[in-house]
Amino acid sequence: MAKTKVLITGMSGLIGGALRKHLEGRYELTALNRSAVAGVRCHRADIRDLAAIQPAFAGQEVVVHLAAMVSAGGPQSLQEMVEFNLEGTYNVFEAARRAGCQRVIFASSGATIAGYEADEPYKSLAAGRYDAVQGGWPLVTHTSPVRPRGLYGCSKAWGEALARHFVDSSPLSILCIRIGRVTDDDRAGDLRTRTVWCSQRDICGLLEAAIVAPPGLRFAIVFGVSNNRYGYRDMQHTREVLGFAPQDSADTFFKC
Repeated sequence: MAKTKVLITGMSGLIGGALRKHLEGRYELTALNRSAVAGVRCHRADIRDLAAIQPAFAGQEVVVHLAAMVSAGGPQSLQEMVEFNLEGTYNVFEAARRAGCQRVIFASSGATIAGYEADEPYKSLAAGRYDAVQGGWPLVTHTSPVRPRGLYGCSKAWGEALARHFVDSSPLSILCIRIGRVTDDDRAGDLRTRTVWCSQRDICGLLEAAIVAPPGLRFAIVFGVSNNRYGYRDMQHTREVLGFAPQDSADTFFKC
């Protein structure tokens, strides 16, 4: 059988590199990247330039859109967020639509709802005050109102809205994955990360589940975190929509 053709934007990033290793040999992979990616077919272009990226989409079946401007806790530039995460995401969706791709998987973020951590009980969960939440806590779900943290979270919430527009106005299927905290060392190293951690194995498995999801699934917003005891993001909907259950847990790295 012919291998599914998958275009990955941002393959040189942390998740892109992990996903490449996970999919390699079972899918026909192409990278859309500003820098070269050794050992894989790579179209070098900037997602801010629609005309420049368009050739990468020809003949592709699924696009995994990971490329973005991410703030690593520092100041967030509005201009960079607009150029990369708003205009760049539009360009990827539009290029996929023009090329007749079947599906785009949009790397959204838990930052779209991380603002809930300003209030209880999520504030205590993120701070590791577990005695304060012994009675349990309501999960934040895909139907909860967005509450972005920072301009980055706002840009990802806009990407989800844009995805809904493209699905309603074209044949594209777009699945939005609200990815949790994926780390370079694949460990949950602090209490806040314990609530929102997603292992590299789990995010790769979830992204593949989105790649192979039935064609009739046109649009979805799902969370992507590992099976964390003190997590507050709903993974039941992810299981129901994509048939995916995480295998790892942040609790592995803590004594209690």
